[in-house]
Amino acid sequence: MNFEELGLIKPILDALKTQGYEHPTPIQEKAIPSILQKRDLLGSAQTGTGKTAAFAIPILQNLSEKEQHRNQIKALILTPTRELAIQIEENFKDYGKHLKLRSLVVFGGVKQHAQEQQIRKGVDILIATPGRLLDFISQGIVKLHHLEIFVLDEADRMLDMGFVHDVKKILKIIPAKRQNLFFSATMPKEIAKLASEILVNPVRVEVAPVSSTADTIQQSIYFVDNANKTDLLIHLLENPKLDQVLVFSRTKHGADKIARKLHQSKISAEAIHGNKSQNARQNALSNFKSKKTRVLVATDIAARGIDIDELKYVVNFELSDVSETYVHRIGRTGRAGSDGTSFSFVDALDLANLRSTEKLIGKKIPVVTDHPFHTDNLVEQKRDSNNKPFTPRPKPTGQRSEKPKNKSNFFRKK
Repeated sequence: MNFEELGLIKPILDALKTQGYEHPTPIQEKAIPSILQKRDLLGSAQTGTGKTAAFAIPILQNLSEKEQHRNQIKALILTPTRELAIQIEENFKDYGKHLKLRSLVVFGGVKQHAQEQQIRKGVDILIATPGRLLDFISQGIVKLHHLEIFVLDEADRMLDMGFVHDVKKILKIIPAKRQNLFFSATMPKEIAKLASEILVNPVRVEVAPVSSTADTIQQSIYFVDNANKTDLLIHLLENPKLDQVLVFSRTKHGADKIARKLHQSKISAEAIHGNKSQNARQNALSNFKSKKTRVLVATDIAARGIDIDELKYVVNFELSDVSETYVHRIGRTGRAGSDGTSFSFVDALDLANLRSTEKLIGKKIPVVTDHPFHTDNLVEQKRDSNNKPFTPRPKPTGQRSEKPKNKSNFFRKK
Protein backbone atom coordinates (compact mmCIF):
# COMPACT_ATOMS: atom_id res chain seq x y z
CA MET A 1 0.00 0.00 0.00
CA ASN A 2 1.11 3.58 -0.61
CA PHE A 3 -0.07 6.85 0.95
CA GLU A 4 -2.19 7.74 -2.09
CA GLU A 5 -4.40 4.73 -1.35
CA LEU A 6 -5.20 6.17 2.09
CA GLY A 7 -7.07 9.04 0.45
CA LEU A 8 -4.70 11.81 1.50
CA ILE A 9 -4.83 15.25 -0.11
CA LYS A 10 -2.08 16.45 -2.45
CA PRO A 11 -0.46 19.03 -0.09
CA ILE A 12 0.13 16.30 2.49
CA LEU A 13 1.27 13.75 -0.10
CA ASP A 14 3.78 16.31 -1.43
CA ALA A 15 5.09 16.93 2.09
CA LEU A 16 5.44 13.20 2.77
CA LYS A 17 7.34 12.78 -0.49
CA THR A 18 9.74 15.53 0.59
CA GLN A 19 10.30 13.64 3.84
CA GLY A 20 11.10 10.48 1.87
CA TYR A 21 7.99 8.60 3.02
CA GLU A 22 6.85 6.06 0.43
CA HIS A 23 4.74 3.46 2.22
CA PRO A 24 2.77 3.72 5.46
CA THR A 25 3.87 1.66 8.45
CA PRO A 26 1.34 -0.86 9.84
CA ILE A 27 -0.02 1.52 12.47
CA GLN A 28 -0.34 4.32 9.90
CA GLU A 29 -2.15 2.00 7.50
CA LYS A 30 -4.60 0.94 10.21
CA ALA A 31 -5.10 4.24 12.05
CA ILE A 32 -5.22 6.91 9.35
CA PRO A 33 -8.50 5.80 7.66
CA SER A 34 -10.33 5.56 11.01
CA ILE A 35 -9.10 8.97 12.18
CA LEU A 36 -10.08 10.51 8.82
CA GLN A 37 -13.59 9.12 9.51
CA LYS A 38 -13.45 10.96 12.86
CA ARG A 39 -13.65 7.78 14.92
CA ASP A 40 -12.20 7.54 18.41
CA LEU A 41 -9.09 5.38 18.45
CA LEU A 42 -7.17 3.32 21.01
CA GLY A 43 -3.65 2.69 19.73
CA SER A 44 -1.09 0.35 21.27
CA ALA A 45 2.30 0.75 19.64
CA GLN A 46 5.92 0.73 20.70
CA THR A 47 8.48 3.38 19.92
CA GLY A 48 9.61 3.54 16.30
CA THR A 49 6.40 2.36 14.63
CA GLY A 50 5.50 5.70 13.05
CA LYS A 51 2.84 6.47 15.65
CA THR A 52 3.14 10.28 15.50
CA ALA A 53 2.51 10.37 11.75
CA ALA A 54 -0.42 8.00 12.28
CA PHE A 55 -2.34 10.71 14.11
CA ALA A 56 -0.69 13.91 12.82
CA ILE A 57 -1.40 13.26 9.13
CA PRO A 58 -5.18 12.68 9.42
CA ILE A 59 -5.55 15.52 11.96
CA LEU A 60 -3.95 17.90 9.47
CA GLN A 61 -6.20 16.69 6.68
CA ASN A 62 -9.41 16.92 8.72
CA LEU A 63 -8.62 20.42 9.97
CA SER A 64 -7.50 21.67 6.54
CA GLU A 65 -11.00 21.09 5.21
CA LYS A 66 -12.49 23.63 7.64
CA GLU A 67 -12.43 27.40 7.35
CA GLN A 68 -14.53 28.02 10.48
CA HIS A 69 -12.67 29.17 13.61
CA ARG A 70 -9.36 29.54 11.81
CA ASN A 71 -6.43 30.08 14.23
CA GLN A 72 -8.47 28.85 17.20
CA ILE A 73 -7.19 25.72 18.98
CA LYS A 74 -9.04 22.81 17.39
CA ALA A 75 -6.59 19.98 18.14
CA LEU A 76 -4.77 19.37 21.43
CA ILE A 77 -1.98 16.81 21.72
CA LEU A 78 -1.03 16.13 25.33
CA THR A 79 2.33 14.44 25.88
CA PRO A 80 4.45 13.76 28.98
CA THR A 81 7.86 15.24 28.14
CA ARG A 82 9.24 18.43 26.62
CA GLU A 83 11.45 16.53 24.18
CA LEU A 84 8.58 14.46 22.85
CA ALA A 85 6.36 17.55 22.57
CA ILE A 86 9.03 19.35 20.54
CA GLN A 87 9.45 16.34 18.25
CA ILE A 88 5.69 16.04 17.65
CA GLU A 89 5.44 19.71 16.73
CA GLU A 90 8.32 19.30 14.27
CA ASN A 91 6.40 16.43 12.67
CA PHE A 92 3.24 18.54 12.35
CA LYS A 93 5.25 21.28 10.65
CA ASP A 94 6.89 18.76 8.28
CA TYR A 95 3.63 17.07 7.23
CA GLY A 96 1.64 20.32 7.11
CA LYS A 97 4.22 22.53 5.39
CA HIS A 98 1.89 23.16 2.42
CA LEU A 99 -1.17 23.89 4.57
CA LYS A 100 -2.28 27.12 6.23
CA LEU A 101 -2.68 25.53 9.66
CA ARG A 102 -0.62 26.84 12.57
CA SER A 103 0.88 24.54 15.19
CA LEU A 104 2.65 25.42 18.44
CA VAL A 105 4.40 23.54 21.25
CA VAL A 106 4.26 24.70 24.88
CA PHE A 107 6.10 23.21 27.85
CA GLY A 108 7.43 24.20 31.25
CA GLY A 109 10.98 24.88 32.35
CA VAL A 110 11.33 28.01 30.22
CA LYS A 111 9.86 31.52 30.47
CA GLN A 112 6.32 31.65 29.18
CA HIS A 113 6.41 34.99 27.34
CA ALA A 114 7.46 33.71 23.89
CA GLN A 115 4.95 30.85 24.01
CA GLU A 116 2.20 33.21 25.19
CA GLN A 117 2.86 35.63 22.31
CA GLN A 118 2.55 32.83 19.76
CA ILE A 119 -0.73 31.65 21.26
CA ARG A 120 -2.18 35.15 21.05
CA LYS A 121 -1.31 35.27 17.33
CA GLY A 122 -3.56 32.26 16.76
CA VAL A 123 -2.99 28.51 16.79
CA ASP A 124 -4.89 25.61 15.23
CA ILE A 125 -2.93 22.71 16.73
CA LEU A 126 -1.44 22.85 20.23
CA ILE A 127 1.09 20.31 21.49
CA ALA A 128 1.57 20.61 25.24
CA THR A 129 2.86 19.07 28.44
CA PRO A 130 0.22 18.94 31.23
CA GLY A 131 1.74 21.41 33.71
CA ARG A 132 2.34 24.31 31.33
CA LEU A 133 -1.06 23.79 29.68
CA LEU A 134 -2.86 24.03 33.04
CA ASP A 135 -0.86 27.18 33.83
CA PHE A 136 -1.95 28.81 30.57
CA ILE A 137 -5.57 27.75 31.05
CA SER A 138 -5.66 29.16 34.61
CA GLN A 139 -4.24 32.47 33.33
CA GLY A 140 -6.81 32.65 30.53
CA ILE A 141 -4.08 32.48 27.87
CA VAL A 142 -5.30 29.19 26.39
CA LYS A 143 -8.97 28.77 25.55
CA LEU A 144 -10.25 25.42 24.33
CA HIS A 145 -13.90 26.24 23.48
CA HIS A 146 -13.44 25.25 19.82
CA LEU A 147 -11.50 22.04 20.49
CA GLU A 148 -12.51 19.19 18.17
CA ILE A 149 -9.71 16.63 18.57
CA PHE A 150 -7.95 15.49 21.75
CA VAL A 151 -4.86 13.25 21.61
CA LEU A 152 -3.38 11.65 24.72
CA ASP A 153 0.05 10.35 23.74
CA GLU A 154 2.19 7.92 25.77
CA ALA A 155 -0.49 7.51 28.42
CA ASP A 156 1.53 4.88 30.30
CA ARG A 157 4.44 7.33 30.61
CA MET A 158 1.97 9.93 31.92
CA LEU A 159 1.15 7.45 34.68
CA ASP A 160 4.83 6.72 35.40
CA MET A 161 5.61 10.44 35.72
CA GLY A 162 2.63 11.22 37.95
CA PHE A 163 0.66 13.30 35.41
CA VAL A 164 -2.60 11.35 35.38
CA HIS A 165 -4.22 13.75 37.90
CA ASP A 166 -3.35 16.69 35.63
CA VAL A 167 -4.76 14.85 32.63
CA LYS A 168 -8.05 14.33 34.46
CA LYS A 169 -8.19 18.07 35.28
CA ILE A 170 -7.74 18.91 31.59
CA LEU A 171 -10.45 16.41 30.57
CA LYS A 172 -12.95 18.29 32.76
CA ILE A 173 -12.13 21.55 30.97
CA ILE A 174 -12.26 20.57 27.30
CA PRO A 175 -15.55 20.22 25.34
CA ALA A 176 -17.34 16.91 25.90
CA LYS A 177 -18.13 16.54 22.20
CA ARG A 178 -14.81 15.76 20.50
CA GLN A 179 -12.78 13.08 18.75
CA ASN A 180 -10.41 11.22 21.09
CA LEU A 181 -7.16 9.50 20.13
CA PHE A 182 -5.46 7.52 22.91
CA PHE A 183 -1.99 5.99 22.58
CA SER A 184 -0.11 3.85 25.08
CA ALA A 185 2.70 1.31 24.64
CA THR A 186 1.43 -0.68 27.63
CA MET A 187 -1.99 -0.90 29.25
CA PRO A 188 -1.81 -1.06 33.07
CA LYS A 189 -5.16 -1.14 34.89
CA GLU A 190 -5.29 2.59 35.64
CA ILE A 191 -4.56 3.47 32.01
CA ALA A 192 -7.14 0.98 30.73
CA LYS A 193 -9.71 2.57 33.07
CA LEU A 194 -8.79 6.06 31.86
CA ALA A 195 -9.14 4.93 28.22
CA SER A 196 -12.61 3.53 28.91
CA GLU A 197 -13.66 6.86 30.45
CA ILE A 198 -12.38 8.95 27.52
CA LEU A 199 -13.13 6.88 24.41
CA VAL A 200 -16.49 6.32 22.74
CA ASN A 201 -16.80 3.11 20.70
CA PRO A 202 -13.12 3.29 19.68
CA VAL A 203 -11.33 1.56 16.85
CA ARG A 204 -8.55 -0.55 18.39
CA VAL A 205 -5.18 -0.65 16.70
CA GLU A 206 -2.38 -2.78 18.12
CA VAL A 207 1.00 -3.02 16.42
CA ALA A 208 4.23 -4.66 17.56
CA PRO A 209 3.71 -5.31 21.29
CA VAL A 210 6.38 -4.17 23.69
CA SER A 211 7.88 -7.66 23.92
CA SER A 212 9.02 -7.57 20.30
CA THR A 213 11.99 -5.92 18.64
CA ALA A 214 12.09 -4.83 15.00
CA ASP A 215 13.64 -7.37 12.62
CA THR A 216 15.54 -4.54 10.96
CA ILE A 217 17.70 -4.02 14.07
CA GLN A 218 20.92 -6.03 14.27
CA GLN A 219 21.36 -6.73 17.98
CA SER A 220 24.56 -7.84 19.72
CA ILE A 221 25.98 -8.41 23.20
CA TYR A 222 29.52 -7.54 24.31
CA PHE A 223 30.70 -9.25 27.51
CA VAL A 224 33.04 -6.77 29.20
CA ASP A 225 34.22 -5.89 32.70
CA ASN A 226 32.58 -2.75 34.03
CA ALA A 227 35.97 -1.00 34.29
CA ASN A 228 36.54 -1.49 30.55
CA LYS A 229 33.15 -0.36 29.22
CA THR A 230 34.27 3.16 28.31
CA ASP A 231 37.35 1.78 26.54
CA LEU A 232 35.12 -0.59 24.58
CA LEU A 233 32.86 2.30 23.57
CA ILE A 234 35.87 4.31 22.40
CA HIS A 235 37.04 1.23 20.47
CA LEU A 236 33.67 0.96 18.71
CA LEU A 237 33.83 4.64 17.83
CA GLU A 238 37.15 4.11 16.04
CA ASN A 239 34.95 2.93 13.18
CA PRO A 240 33.97 6.06 11.17
CA LYS A 241 30.68 4.42 10.15
CA LEU A 242 29.41 5.16 13.65
CA ASP A 243 28.90 8.85 12.90
CA GLN A 244 25.79 9.32 15.06
CA VAL A 245 25.44 7.18 18.19
CA LEU A 246 22.89 7.30 21.00
CA VAL A 247 24.28 5.84 24.24
CA PHE A 248 21.97 4.89 27.12
CA SER A 249 23.14 5.27 30.70
CA ARG A 250 21.24 4.03 33.75
CA THR A 251 21.98 7.17 35.79
CA LYS A 252 22.42 10.92 35.30
CA HIS A 253 25.85 10.79 36.93
CA GLY A 254 26.83 7.93 34.63
CA ALA A 255 25.72 9.88 31.56
CA ASP A 256 27.89 12.86 32.52
CA LYS A 257 30.86 10.60 33.24
CA ILE A 258 30.63 8.82 29.86
CA ALA A 259 30.38 12.12 27.96
CA ARG A 260 33.32 13.54 29.87
CA LYS A 261 35.55 10.53 29.11
CA LEU A 262 34.63 10.62 25.43
CA HIS A 263 35.59 14.31 25.34
CA GLN A 264 38.95 13.40 26.84
CA SER A 265 39.44 11.02 23.90
CA LYS A 266 38.64 13.80 21.40
CA ILE A 267 35.16 12.41 20.59
CA SER A 268 32.38 15.01 20.51
CA ALA A 269 29.72 14.02 23.04
CA GLU A 270 27.01 15.58 25.17
CA ALA A 271 24.83 14.23 27.97
CA ILE A 272 21.09 14.78 28.28
CA HIS A 273 19.12 14.11 31.48
CA GLY A 274 16.68 15.63 33.94
CA ASN A 275 19.27 17.71 35.79
CA LYS A 276 20.17 19.65 32.64
CA SER A 277 18.39 22.92 31.94
CA GLN A 278 15.77 22.96 29.20
CA ASN A 279 18.00 25.06 26.95
CA ALA A 280 20.95 22.72 27.48
CA ARG A 281 18.81 19.71 26.59
CA GLN A 282 17.41 21.35 23.47
CA ASN A 283 20.86 22.46 22.34
CA ALA A 284 22.32 19.01 22.91
CA LEU A 285 19.51 17.39 20.93
CA SER A 286 19.84 19.93 18.11
CA ASN A 287 23.61 19.39 17.92
CA PHE A 288 23.09 15.63 17.79
CA LYS A 289 20.45 15.80 15.06
CA SER A 290 22.69 18.01 12.92
CA LYS A 291 25.64 15.67 13.63
CA LYS A 292 27.63 18.50 15.16
CA THR A 293 27.80 16.20 18.18
CA ARG A 294 28.66 12.61 17.33
CA VAL A 295 27.54 10.92 20.56
CA LEU A 296 24.52 11.73 22.71
CA VAL A 297 24.50 10.05 26.14
CA ALA A 298 21.01 9.89 27.61
CA THR A 299 19.01 8.51 30.49
CA ASP A 300 15.79 6.69 29.62
CA ILE A 301 13.32 9.46 30.53
CA ALA A 302 15.38 12.16 28.78
CA ALA A 303 15.59 10.02 25.63
CA ARG A 304 11.84 9.44 25.40
CA GLY A 305 11.34 12.30 22.96
CA ILE A 306 14.35 11.61 20.73
CA ASP A 307 12.98 10.76 17.30
CA ILE A 308 15.56 10.66 14.51
CA ASP A 309 14.52 8.61 11.49
CA GLU A 310 18.04 8.04 10.20
CA LEU A 311 19.64 7.09 13.54
CA LYS A 312 21.49 3.81 12.96
CA TYR A 313 23.40 3.07 16.17
CA VAL A 314 22.31 2.64 19.79
CA VAL A 315 24.56 1.53 22.66
CA ASN A 316 23.27 0.16 25.98
CA PHE A 317 26.17 1.05 28.28
CA GLU A 318 24.41 -1.11 30.83
CA LEU A 319 21.10 -2.96 30.71
CA SER A 320 18.07 -1.62 32.54
CA ASP A 321 16.47 -3.49 35.42
CA VAL A 322 13.18 -3.24 33.48
CA SER A 323 13.31 -5.61 30.50
CA GLU A 324 10.79 -3.63 28.44
CA THR A 325 13.19 -0.68 28.52
CA TYR A 326 15.54 -2.63 26.24
CA VAL A 327 12.86 -2.71 23.55
CA HIS A 328 12.22 1.03 23.87
CA ARG A 329 15.93 1.86 23.82
CA ILE A 330 16.89 -0.08 20.72
CA GLY A 331 13.65 1.06 19.08
CA ARG A 332 15.33 4.46 18.66
CA THR A 333 17.05 2.89 15.65
CA GLY A 334 15.62 0.75 12.85
CA ARG A 335 12.64 3.09 12.68
CA ALA A 336 9.91 2.85 10.06
CA GLY A 337 11.53 -0.11 8.33
CA SER A 338 15.09 1.24 8.11
CA ASP A 339 18.15 -0.70 9.28
CA GLY A 340 19.67 -0.21 12.71
CA THR A 341 22.31 -1.67 15.02
CA SER A 342 22.34 -2.01 18.79
CA PHE A 343 25.33 -2.82 21.00
CA SER A 344 24.73 -3.91 24.61
CA PHE A 345 27.57 -4.00 27.13
CA VAL A 346 27.10 -6.72 29.74
CA ASP A 347 29.18 -7.19 32.89
CA ALA A 348 28.61 -9.61 35.79
CA LEU A 349 25.97 -7.37 37.35
CA ASP A 350 24.02 -7.21 34.06
CA LEU A 351 23.64 -10.98 33.65
CA ALA A 352 20.27 -11.25 35.41
CA ASN A 353 18.93 -8.35 33.33
CA LEU A 354 20.23 -10.03 30.17
CA ARG A 355 18.40 -13.27 30.98
CA SER A 356 15.16 -11.34 31.66
CA THR A 357 15.53 -9.35 28.44
CA GLU A 358 16.09 -12.44 26.29
CA LYS A 359 13.11 -14.12 27.89
CA LEU A 360 10.93 -11.10 27.12
CA ILE A 361 11.91 -10.78 23.45
CA GLY A 362 11.86 -14.56 22.95
CA LYS A 363 15.33 -15.00 21.51
CA LYS A 364 19.02 -15.10 22.30
CA ILE A 365 20.97 -11.98 21.41
CA PRO A 366 24.17 -12.85 19.47
CA VAL A 367 27.42 -12.38 21.37
CA VAL A 368 30.42 -10.68 19.76
CA THR A 369 33.69 -12.10 21.09
CA ASP A 370 36.02 -10.51 18.53
CA HIS A 371 36.84 -7.37 20.46
CA PRO A 372 39.78 -6.39 22.68
CA PHE A 373 37.86 -6.34 25.97
CA HIS A 374 35.98 -9.65 25.80
CA THR A 375 35.65 -11.23 29.25
CA ASP A 376 36.19 -14.99 29.18
CA ASN A 377 34.21 -15.68 32.35
CA LEU A 378 31.02 -14.34 30.77
CA VAL A 379 31.05 -16.33 27.54
CA GLU A 380 27.81 -17.26 25.82
CA GLN A 381 28.03 -21.02 26.46
CA LYS A 382 27.74 -20.39 30.20
CA ARG A 383 24.14 -19.22 29.68
CA ASP A 384 22.22 -22.45 29.20
CA SER A 385 19.10 -22.76 27.07
CA ASN A 386 16.82 -22.50 30.09
CA ASN A 387 18.33 -19.17 31.09
CA LYS A 388 19.08 -20.59 34.54
CA PRO A 389 21.15 -18.40 36.81
CA PHE A 390 24.79 -19.14 37.26
CA THR A 391 27.66 -17.64 39.18
CA PRO A 392 30.42 -16.27 36.94
CA ARG A 393 33.97 -17.25 37.81
CA PRO A 394 35.41 -14.40 39.92
CA LYS A 395 38.68 -12.75 39.05
CA PRO A 396 41.50 -13.01 41.59
CA THR A 397 41.49 -10.03 43.94
CA GLY A 398 43.24 -7.00 42.49
CA GLN A 399 43.56 -8.45 38.99
CA ARG A 400 42.37 -6.25 36.12
CA SER A 401 41.94 -7.05 32.47
CA GLU A 402 44.90 -5.91 30.45
CA LYS A 403 44.30 -3.84 27.37
CA PRO A 404 45.61 -5.69 24.34
CA LYS A 405 48.32 -4.11 22.31
CA ASN A 406 46.65 -4.96 19.05
CA LYS A 407 43.21 -3.36 18.67
CA SER A 408 42.16 -5.15 15.51
CA ASN A 409 39.19 -3.86 13.60
CA PHE A 410 36.40 -6.28 14.52
CA PHE A 411 33.63 -4.26 12.91
CA ARG A 412 32.97 -6.21 9.80
CA LYS A 413 30.00 -7.24 7.71
CA LYS A 414 28.18 -10.26 9.02
